[in-house]
Amino acid sequence: MKFLTKPWFLPVMAVIWWLLYQALLPVSEIIVGWLPLTQGSHLAGALQFFLYDTPKVLLLLTGIVFVMGIIHTFVSPERTRAMLSGKRLGVGNAMAATLGIVTPFCSCSAVPLFIGFLQAGVPLGVTFSFLIAAPMVNEVALILLFGLFGWQVAALYLVMGLLIAIFAGMLIGKLNMEEHLEDWVRKMQNTQSAGNVGASAMSWAQRIQHGFGHVREIVGKVWPYIVVGVGLGALIHGFVPEDFMASFMGKDVWWAVPAAVLLGVPMYTNAAGVIPIVQALLAKGAALGTVLAFMMSVIALSAPEMIILRKVLKPRLIATFIGVVATGILLVGYIFNLVL
Repeated sequence: MKFLTKPWFLPVMAVIWWLLYQALLPVSEIIVGWLPLTQGSHLAGALQFFLYDTPKVLLLLTGIVFVMGIIHTFVSPERTRAMLSGKRLGVGNAMAATLGIVTPFCSCSAVPLFIGFLQAGVPLGVTFSFLIAAPMVNEVALILLFGLFGWQVAALYLVMGLLIAIFAGMLIGKLNMEEHLEDWVRKMQNTQSAGNVGASAMSWAQRIQHGFGHVREIVGKVWPYIVVGVGLGALIHGFVPEDFMASFMGKDVWWAVPAAVLLGVPMYTNAAGVIPIVQALLAKGAALGTVLAFMMSVIALSAPEMIILRKVLKPRLIATFIGVVATGILLVGYIFNLVL
């Protein structure tokens, strides 16, 4: 694998990625044109959406996961815990939410780290800020939003997601609900040091290999959700009338935002799987705030995450967590609908 150390390797990979990305639209049009379909029909539109968006999302995901895989070689869980340990409320919440963006943890894998933070003496409210931000405001969501909707939507999502994570964590911290941790978790608090936080020396070849390994791990897990998500998005794009979605997900429907949040909770997917659905809903006239509220609830309040959290949190603390985060998501939905 000596070629990994060559200075031309990453630039050549970047050029190949860019050329493939640029070829997606004309190739999808050519394929649909070859098929015995009526051009402009619902089926042709849905099929082209699927053929274009599936590799598009996978390419975007592969590129950002590879880059973040290299970045993550400089950021370990031990270093993350050490940075947050002993930080006071407010400052610690902001740091935790920010670290949640750049650390490679989904909602389910963030729970073991949640326990590790408590062990290292990180305050409960600060730990919750990380737990909320890690899945909801992650690099995958931001890059896909940027690639599909532009930097304005991605930036707004980033700011609002961070605000939810910071203020939800601060509120939970102010409520002093440590007694609502499961007993075995409380016994573990402050019983373990942050550990060795020194970064191991790695060559660039090793960091690039780690990037490829990160792609295999993350993309290998989420690609079925992407295919299903794009498939649903293609059906919405091709067959659902525009005025139908606007009639109950538009800005003027006051109950649309809470309904979208409730709809998102029982779903099990991630940013990569839900964003193609978001794209199709927006194209059919759904309001941006309503759709983003749906997306946030799918990612941050999914039923599988709540089941895992029940192992470490008592029902009252879980209910508080859900209530605080859901309130923040509702505010995001209404604010986006109001200003955009």
